[in-house]
Amino acid sequence: MNSLSYLNQAIGFPPPEHALNDPNGLLAIGGDLQPQRLQQAYYQGIFPWFNAQDPILWWSPDPRAVFVPTHPFGSRSLIKFLKKVSWRYTINHAFLDVLAGCAAPRSNQDGTWISAEIQMAYYELHLQGKAHSIEVWDGDHLIGGLYGIPVGGVFCGESMFHRQTNASKAAFAILNQHTVKHGFHLIDAQVMNPHLVSLGAKALARSEFLHLLRQYRDQHISAAIWSPQEVFIEL
Repeated sequence: MNSLSYLNQAIGFPPPEHALNDPNGLLAIGGDLQPQRLQQAYYQGIFPWFNAQDPILWWSPDPRAVFVPTHPFGSRSLIKFLKKVSWRYTINHAFLDVLAGCAAPRSNQDGTWISAEIQMAYYELHLQGKAHSIEVWDGDHLIGGLYGIPVGGVFCGESMFHRQTNASKAAFAILNQHTVKHGFHLIDAQVMNPHLVSLGAKALARSEFLHLLRQYRDQHISAAIWSPQEVFIEL
């Protein structure tokens, strides 16, 4: 039976295959959220997820929710909807605002796991050019977005939000389009939920996900593709 690992200040994780079955995917506890540790975690298929009152918890669930970037993306109804709206789309124009949007409690939640500590950790990654956001605008109003971390040819999605119907789906459509254009092979969505199912996520066994991650994580993709820019949706 696997046992929970306790991290010290040294950078290092146990193999993700050693994660617990119950709770599903819990691998380690403790450590910190310094950029080097976060990058090592994503490189190995591990991510942090914990409530503000908890110690830092690290996860590698089985199965894993993933997308294969493909064009075209979305249902007929979503494509029809996005053709009608006059929204604008940007990359890395408002990272902190996207973090705040993702951190805001949902209507069916009492709080959020994206604490101030989490926000500052990912903002530091963003300042280093390692974490990126996609924004959806209605005029000058930010109405949706997402953020995540690219690891070679895999984009590790962290969270998304919307303030208007379909705005988070539009953000994901832009992410999908961008990853197709620049040769990504996989979008990691971590843990399956109904919203991801509605977007077309597939469940992969952890072993298969890790095999693909190890295959693509050292792929070179230019950092220039994440320069702040306005993009146009292609439907």
